[in-house]
Amino acid sequence: MNFNVTHLEGTDFQKSRAFSPAVITQGGRTVWLSGQTATQDLEGRDISWDFEAQVRTCYALMDRTLARAGGSLASLVWTTVYILDPRHGDLLVKLRAEHFPGGAFPCSALLTVSAFARPGILVEIQGIGMVA
Repeated sequence: MNFNVTHLEGTDFQKSRAFSPAVITQGGRTVWLSGQTATQDLEGRDISWDFEAQVRTCYALMDRTLARAGGSLASLVWTTVYILDPRHGDLLVKLRAEHFPGGAFPCSALLTVSAFARPGILVEIQGIGMVA
């Protein structure tokens, strides 16, 4: 199967915020990922109210799901991120940049919400991936 993903180069601002202005895909299969939240990390430790640990766990869970479909976190072309506190936006950008080294960032939307389904949740990330 012929499969190609092209990340359009972003402006300096877009690069500083760790997102691509557009991702072009051709061929492959689309993987629609449900929103991920976490109040426990992968080892079962409580991470309620711990933004950084929740983001890292959400990305790890997404990576696992994408692996089941034949991809990895690098397969993400779009994310929608919901955060409870807008002051976490800059930390989210730092963490996203760590998870997508080399600047091949997914497109992204960042929204602040007033509450999540369970107490202790600070972030939810959903996405779309492309795999061969």
